[in-house]
Order: sequence, then structure tokens, then C-alpha cells
Amino acid sequence: MTTLADSRTYPETYYAGAYWGARRESPEECAQRAAAFFNLLAACDPLLAHWNKIPKPRGKGRKTPLMPPDLPTLTEAFRRGVNREPGGPAFEQLGLTVSAYNDGPPNELVSVSMTCGSYSQRKSANVCVLSLPSKGESAERLITASMLTKVARSMALAWEPDWAVAMSETYRGMDGRQGQDDPWLGWVTYLSRARGTVPPLPAPVRIEPVEDRGSLIILTPERFTVANPEHVALARRVRELLAQAGLMRTAGADPRG
Repeated sequence: MTTLADSRTYPETYYAGAYWGARRESPEECAQRAAAFFNLLAACDPLLAHWNKIPKPRGKGRKTPLMPPDLPTLTEAFRRGVNREPGGPAFEQLGLTVSAYNDGPPNELVSVSMTCGSYSQRKSANVCVLSLPSKGESAERLITASMLTKVARSMALAWEPDWAVAMSETYRGMDGRQGQDDPWLGWVTYLSRARGTVPPLPAPVRIEPVEDRGSLIILTPERFTVANPEHVALARRVRELLAQAGLMRTAGADPRG
């Protein structure tokens, strides 16, 4: 488990992820969701407007641009993204995976991994994870409450997940008691309406609806960091309230170990 001392040694990095259970979808349906996601990201920031497919195996083959979204190209990418052992049959129940990276400079590298169409019984069978730059002008621009709210909203609209989160990886490492299939509580958290109604939460937390699909919970307008004990205490309190309301199974962990 990451400790507060560790966070002072290593810079905090941030990511966004959306997670949902078994949902059997065709390569065409996955491509339509990915196209919607890329278009929504492009409207958030220019750095998120240019994507290339990461070839399998990595580093082999030509660059395949994915923007502007071309449904036949994306459909073929998901069709080829089926899980299989070399020379063996396809494991269709494990879904279809496509990874992509942006066209930015090395210090502004952003990548996304999308697994769609899995009907495995694992609760977080399908996932979309977006990495974010750790430093530089792009990081300062992207790692803000307003921008991560837009990114989480884009994930909610395109993928219709059970939950989504934009958070500090350091905080995730600290809060080790959260179950793998239980939502993480991050700087920005999306919870599907199917999970229940979000209760009133203490200031400065803000709650925003995502159409009729669910709610976004934004913990603080300033950058959430584990170096700020007030942020950590707020996250723990909000998770306790969400657990009491039945939206999460476990209450907040004490990260002071």
C-alpha cells in the first residue's frame, strides 16, 4: 500500500477509467461507442483529438489513424482485438480490446485501452482506461476538476458504464481496502443511476447529473492530492456516506499507515 511518505517522494499521476459488467456487443457496436468517445474527447482538448491504433504486437506494423473516427476501421480493429491464444480459438466472452495513443510529443503522451463486448461473469469485465500526462503544460491544462469532469462525462455518455473515475493513482494505492469490483472514489466519480440515488454530500463536493444516466461527484474544485490531509479526509467521509446510501459496499479506508 502506498503511504503519505511515498507520495512526497514520487510525483502524483492521474488517470481516468470507466468500468462495467457483462454486456455482449458486436465489433460494430463497440466501434460505434469508441467513435462517440473519441469525438467527445476531441471536444475536451486538442491533445485528445488525435489517436492512432497501437498495433499487435506493440511496435510492429504501420500507424493506423483513428481520427476522425472511421467506423469500418474501428470495427476491424475491434474484430482483430478478440482475446485468443497464439494459434488457438478466440475467447469471445472476454471481449474485444483496442488500444490507441495520441500524436502528441513524448512528454505529452496519452494512451487509451478499451475492452468492450465481454460477457464474462466478472463484474468489471469491460473497461476503458485513459492515461494522462504527468507533467508539462498539457498536464497543467488537463489535470483540473473541470477537464476531468468533462472526460468522466464523455466516458459515461459513450460507454454507459456502471461507474467511472478520474483520480490520483497515489490515492488509489493508499486506499487499498476498496474491492476490485467496488467503485473507486476519486477526484471525480461517476455512478450509474442503477446503483441508486447520490445523497447530499458536504461542501465543497459538487454533484452533477449526466442526462438521465447517473451522477458525477466532484470532490474539490482544486487539484486533489494526497499531500493535502483535508482532501484525504474529505474523500474518506464521502465514501462513508456513499456506502451508507448503498452506492458502494465498503467505507473509506484509513490511509495513515
